[in-house]
Formats: sequence, structure tokens, C-alpha cells
Amino acid sequence: VNADGPRALAAACATTNVPLVHVSTDYVFSGEIDRPYEPDDTLSPRSAYGRTKAAGEAAVLASGARAWVVRTAWLYGAGGKNFVNTMLRLERERDTLSVVNDQHGSPTWTADLAAGLLELAGAIADGRGPEQATLHCTGGGETTWYGFARAIFEELGADPERVRPCTTAEFPRPAARPAYGVLSNASWRASGLTPLRDWREALTAFMAAQRAGV
Repeated sequence: VNADGPRALAAACATTNVPLVHVSTDYVFSGEIDRPYEPDDTLSPRSAYGRTKAAGEAAVLASGARAWVVRTAWLYGAGGKNFVNTMLRLERERDTLSVVNDQHGSPTWTADLAAGLLELAGAIADGRGPEQATLHCTGGGETTWYGFARAIFEELGADPERVRPCTTAEFPRPAARPAYGVLSNASWRASGLTPLRDWREALTAFMAAQRAGV
């Protein structure tokens, strides 16, 4: 799905001269540096998911198609299983909860990402930019899962002190996650595209939309 699917799609796009925007992830990086990742930093995925996403990126760019790889991270939205929806449920079910405080990233509302991708599509349609590019597009700023959880509780009017910090070692997951998965959005801005708003502002807007039933 993550490698062969994009390869086949990119080949079809190359044959028909149809531009392709391929969405990827921060998981293609190891998370072992202490600065935001740039698009041309060395890929070093730590999990099978990250390796297949990296393979998908490579296949898309090697296809000869007019292709743009857009890496994003920490997605959440109204539908499906994601961190925000999980925290909304756990706030109702538990008195306290422990959340990892040593993994850093940039929460990204899917509605904001969609708007950014539409802007990119418009630029491609207008013939602006290179034939191929790798860009980063996430919510502005950074936080930890613990900081993200506290912000969600604050938006609910719940006591954020109910959220307790823990380490990754105390909360093991099947797939290794980057400890520092922050992506630099400088490439997005340099391409003449509008950077996404700060993650905290976006969370407030998302919660307001949820309350309004939008």
C-alpha cells in the first residue's frame, strides 16, 4: 500500500502527464536530531511503516512524473481514530491519565492540511514551481504528546493536571516513533505557499467546529 501503490499511481501519472501530490510522514526520519527536519535531510526510518513510506517517496520521485511529496505529521480531525479523539474519550472515562512527554512533533488539523494541499494544487495548475519537489507542511510550532493532551483538556474546560507525564520507555508501542519528529516548514514558505497556523490556534478552531457540529 505505502510503496507499491504510489509506484503504480506515479507510473500512470508519468504516462498521462498528470501531476501527482503524494502525502508522506515524519516517520521517514529517525527523530535523533535536535532541530526541525528539512526535506533534504537523510532518511532513516525506524519502523516498517516508515520504511515503506520512504520507499513510496522514492518510487514517486523516480517515476519521472510531475510529482510533489508533501510530508506532514501528527494528524487529527473529526473522523477516524486519532490522538485528539482518543483524549476526548479518555477525559470522560478516566480520572487521570499518563501521556508521553519525550516525543516532540507538530499537531496538524486535517482541515488545515487540506487547505494547504489545495493551495499547492492551484500553484501546480498555474505552472508555478519545479517539476518535482519534496515539501514539509505541518501545523506551526511544536509540542509533546503530553503538552498536546493538556491543551485538549484545557479546551474542554477540564483540569489539565489530570494529565501526567511519562516516558516512551514507560509506554511502549509496537512501532518505534521518532523522538523528535518536528518538520521544518521553511520549504513550504519558500515555495510561495501559506504556512499553516500555529498548532495551538488550530486546536482551538477544531474544538469550536466540533462544538458547532461543523
